[in-house]
Amino acid sequence: QVQLVESGGGLVQAGGSLRLSCAASGVIVRFNTMGWYRQAPGKQRELVAAITSGGSTNYADSAKGRFTISGDNAENTVYLQMNGLMAEDTAVYYCNFKIANLDFWGEGTLVTVSS
Repeated sequence: QVQLVESGGGLVQAGGSLRLSCAASGVIVRFNTMGWYRQAPGKQRELVAAITSGGSTNYADSAKGRFTISGDNAENTVYLQMNGLMAEDTAVYYCNFKIANLDFWGEGTLVTVSS
């Protein structure tokens, strides 16, 4: 069983930065993609950024230029560096690993940006 544990969320003022981390444990043969999603109150969960095992990245338009995703394949860890945070970035952020045809999710970490 794969378990994902996120850390790094919290309260930050607008314009500030946070770095989220997600470490996977359990039986991991090889992942396809690691990513971060977020869900704001009353909204659907949406992709923020993703990185493949080969290092290709994909960002939501709202994250481009402000957020950077990186991963450590050997440690099965993914990071999300968030700069220039805005009030609309307030959400619960979820780590996601895609392994074969399965999705694994973390419990989520709350990011609150005060304006």
